[in-house]
Amino acid sequence: MPDSFRFDRLFIGGEWVEPLDGGVRPSIDPATGAPWGDVAWGGERDVDRAVAAAKEAFEGPWRKIPPWERAALLRKFADLYATRVDALAEIETRDNGRAVRESRGDIGMHAQYYHWFASLADKLGGRTIPMDDSVHAFTTRHPVGVVGAITPWNVPLMAAAWKLGAALAAGCTVVLKPAEQTPASSLALARLFDEAGFPPGVVNVVPGDGPVAGARLVAHPDVAKISFTGEGATAKTILKTGADTLTRCTFELGGKAPHIIFADADLDQAINAATGSAWALCGQSCALGSRVLVERPVYDRVVEAFRERAGRVRVGMPLDPATHMGPQAHRQQLDKTLSYVAIGRGEGAELVTGGARIDRDGLADGYFVEPTVFAGVSAAMRIAQEEIFGPVAALIPFDGEEEAIAIANATPYGLAAGLWSGDTGRAHRVAARIEAGMVWVNTYRYIRWSTPYGGVKASGWGRENGLEGLDPFLETKTTIVSTTGTFPDPFAS
Repeated sequence: MPDSFRFDRLFIGGEWVEPLDGGVRPSIDPATGAPWGDVAWGGERDVDRAVAAAKEAFEGPWRKIPPWERAALLRKFADLYATRVDALAEIETRDNGRAVRESRGDIGMHAQYYHWFASLADKLGGRTIPMDDSVHAFTTRHPVGVVGAITPWNVPLMAAAWKLGAALAAGCTVVLKPAEQTPASSLALARLFDEAGFPPGVVNVVPGDGPVAGARLVAHPDVAKISFTGEGATAKTILKTGADTLTRCTFELGGKAPHIIFADADLDQAINAATGSAWALCGQSCALGSRVLVERPVYDRVVEAFRERAGRVRVGMPLDPATHMGPQAHRQQLDKTLSYVAIGRGEGAELVTGGARIDRDGLADGYFVEPTVFAGVSAAMRIAQEEIFGPVAALIPFDGEEEAIAIANATPYGLAAGLWSGDTGRAHRVAARIEAGMVWVNTYRYIRWSTPYGGVKASGWGRENGLEGLDPFLETKTTIVSTTGTFPDPFAS
C-alpha cells in the first residue's frame, strides 16, 4: 500500500468519494489510546448510493461476465493481495492492536482463500433430475444479487476474504461495512480491488455506525443477502430489521469453545495448543478454547503449566515483532474483560495468575491486560458460560467421557471444540457427540479455505469456506422441458 494512501474517502461505484451524510473520524490505536489516522464515515445516503452502484454493476457488466473471467479477476486480485501482506498487516494491527506477528501470519494466507473461491467460480453447475421420458428436468444456479457484508473488529480482513471471495465467485456484488472500531483495513482492501481492475460497483466499502449505516444496509430493499460476523444480539437485530424485505442472512456469531484434555493425551502437545489458543488475538476470537476441560488425574499439572506459560507471554506494543500479545482492541472490550475477572473471583474461582490491566511504562495508555488463568471453575459459572472475548482461560476439571461431553455441550454456543486423547476410539466417540460446527482432534484452530466453518445453536446460521461457502450466495432454479410438446386437453371428455 503506498505511503500516501488516504482513508478519508469512501469507495463507491469504483470512485473514492467524500461522505454525503457521514464525515471523517479518527481511528484509535488501542496500543496508545490515541488516534492514528482519519477514516471516512458513511451514513444512510452513502449506503443508498453504494447499494445503487452494486445493483447497477450486478444487473450490468458483472452478471454478464463469463464465470472464467470472474475467476481470472479473483486470481489477479489474490496475486496482488499476496504482495501487500506487510502493509495490510500493519494497518490491521494499528487498527485493532493484534500482534503484528499474528497479523502477518493470518493475512499471509488470505490470498489462498481468494484463489480457492476463484477455482469454484466456473464450476457452479446444476444437475439433471431423472424423470420419465416425457420431460428433461434440470437445475441451474444463479447469484442472489447485492450482498451486504458486515465484518467484525477482531479479524476484519479474514472475515472480508471469507465473504467477498465467495460472493464474487458466485457472481454477486458487495457493499462491505466493516466494524466501527476497525474501518481502515477494509478501505485498503478496496484499493486492491480497484487496482486489480474489478468493474465499478462490484465492490463498495462504506464504514459507518452499526445502528445507522449497518441498519440501512440490512433494511435496503435492493440488498438480497446479509452476511454478518459478530455478536448474537446484533444478529437478532438484523433479523428483525430485515424481516420486512425477507432478506436472506447467514451469521457467524459467538462461541465458548471447549478444549478437552484427556489424561491419556500427549500433554506437552495439548498444553502447547491450549495455552496458544487461550491467548491468541488477546483472547478476541470466537473459536479460541476459553473453556479448558481437563481430566482430573492431570488437572493440577495442566493448571501449573498454564501458570508458567502465562508468565512467558510477551505482552507489548503490537508492531514489535517480538510481541506475543497486544492490547484489547478497544476500551469497551478492556472494561468487559476486567469486569469478567471480577465476576470470576466473585463466583469463587481461583485466580491463578493475571487479571489486571497492565500499567507499566510504555503500555499504561493502551488497553493491555495480563494473560489470565482461573482454576477450580465449575461449568455453571458465568466465566464458563458467557463469551468474554479476552485473554481469560477457565480451567474446569472433569471425570470421564460422559462428564466431559456434558460440560462441553452445556452452553448456548456451538461454534468450535477441540479434544486431545491417545485413544482413537474415544476421540471419534466424543467428537461425534459434541455440539459444534467444527471439532479438532489432537490439533486446534486448523482453519483453511476448503474446510467449512460455522456454528450451531447460538453460534450461527450457515457455513463459510469450503464448497458449502458458496451456497448462501446462490439461488437454485429448476427447469422442466417437455420432450414431446404435447399436453392433454383436460376437457376432452
